[in-house]
Amino acid sequence: MLSVFGLTACSDDKYGDEPKDWAGTTAFFNSTDEGGFSTYYNPSVGRCGDPMPFYDTKAGEFKVLYLQEYDINGTYNYHPIWGISTKDCANYESLGEVLPTGTSPLEQDAALGTGCCIYNEKDNLYYLYYTGHNPQCANTEVVMRATSSDFSHWTKDMLWTLKGTDFGYSPVDFRDPQIFKAEDGLYHMVISSNQKFADFSSSDLKNWNHVGSFNMVWDRMCECPDVFKMGNYWYIIYSEGYRASWSRKVKYMMATTFEGLKACFNDPGANWPKDGREGVLDSRAFYAGKTASNGTDRYIWGWCPFRTGATIHEKNVNVGAGGEPNWSGALVCHKLIQHEDGTLSVGDIPAIEAKYNKQQTVSVKDVKGGSFNGTEGSLSGDDAYVLFNRLEAHNHISFTVTTSNNWDKFGVSLVRGTDSEQYYTMVVNPENENTRKVNFEQEGKRGKGFIEGIDGYNFPRPSNNVYRIDIYTDNSVMVMYINHTYAYTNRIYGIQKNCWSINNYGGNIKVSDLKVSQY
Repeated sequence: MLSVFGLTACSDDKYGDEPKDWAGTTAFFNSTDEGGFSTYYNPSVGRCGDPMPFYDTKAGEFKVLYLQEYDINGTYNYHPIWGISTKDCANYESLGEVLPTGTSPLEQDAALGTGCCIYNEKDNLYYLYYTGHNPQCANTEVVMRATSSDFSHWTKDMLWTLKGTDFGYSPVDFRDPQIFKAEDGLYHMVISSNQKFADFSSSDLKNWNHVGSFNMVWDRMCECPDVFKMGNYWYIIYSEGYRASWSRKVKYMMATTFEGLKACFNDPGANWPKDGREGVLDSRAFYAGKTASNGTDRYIWGWCPFRTGATIHEKNVNVGAGGEPNWSGALVCHKLIQHEDGTLSVGDIPAIEAKYNKQQTVSVKDVKGGSFNGTEGSLSGDDAYVLFNRLEAHNHISFTVTTSNNWDKFGVSLVRGTDSEQYYTMVVNPENENTRKVNFEQEGKRGKGFIEGIDGYNFPRPSNNVYRIDIYTDNSVMVMYINHTYAYTNRIYGIQKNCWSINNYGGNIKVSDLKVSQY
């Protein structure tokens, strides 16, 4: 895919219409994204909403359905279900539109909401359960279904709906059905309603019986539930829709049985997973996460929101501390990691690492407060940094940081030029001696500093004070992993064609094994 960059630089651009000396200069450049993203999938037109991944055993591949969002949606008929397929979670093929919306503003599925797909080997049918959304109907949201024998031609079952009001649930919030097999050998369908998860069971994926309900997290609406068993534990992954920035994240609960899993929500504070982060899996720029497994590995997909603003700098800080300002974006995928105690984290995907296979020459453009030679060096004192040459549209930056003590603070800056008055840093911040968290900061003379609403979550300081950093970028989508188990996702515009740096904030750090690879 050819890289396309904006031709209009910032007002202090010194190059005019002359060819750019990319290798020899370090000034800020006002770059733009390509039309579509190929690693963190985004269609060339529109964006991806809530993903519905599943492993298609018949085809031997993952399929990820999603709600197709456009810049201008229909007034009533919007969010058709589109899809992509992948075998490695790094390269995708578009399936186009899988299920259209209703054709009339009066139909129950005038707009579609998320759900799930499952293949039934007994009758050789794919079942797609989804949300029919229409505020003009008696029930704003109901669960609906469609079936297909070949995944290409779908038949909507317009004579069947599952209405929450028939079982005492909300007529407005009754959505996001997710199907799995439970310990009783039956299929179960968990549905999000107002402060409750509804639980239904079935033996044939056609006829459903109401089993009961279980709580959500206190007074918060929890969306996009995903229930599965992995090893000896049962898990529910959910997206906490509470608008406060510290809460609106993808989280999980765990137990040794499905019934025990449901009971966790009777007292969430006492039953958070023992991971020190209340079950949080990523930053607020990763939402509506749901998983799928090929029987060996399990992966989780969520969307990274787009940002709006007149300039790169306006967009990069428009994160909506009181609530996400934009819905939909590019699909980010992580590998789900299960630890010995059953707790979960997310890490990088081997096929994505392999995709960035063209190693680049890294050159130092500026150093303050230290020394750097080739792929290693050291920094000490406040405001120390090493500035490197420009990046492209698809980058894998990897290096190791060793801190001198338990309080050293360091960061990685993107969209940084020698003339930049604003640039963007992921700061690995010591919350206390034994806890770290990634903060997002707009640094520089005109920077706002800490940007509320897009910081990460607490994780334990490595006992040896060694941090393996892997940063993957696909245009403006950036995912950073620390020691392959901690993830921080964000949308940062202007990464391509700009320099980047490693920074130190007091104390001393050593940097080694630095590499930059692209594709």
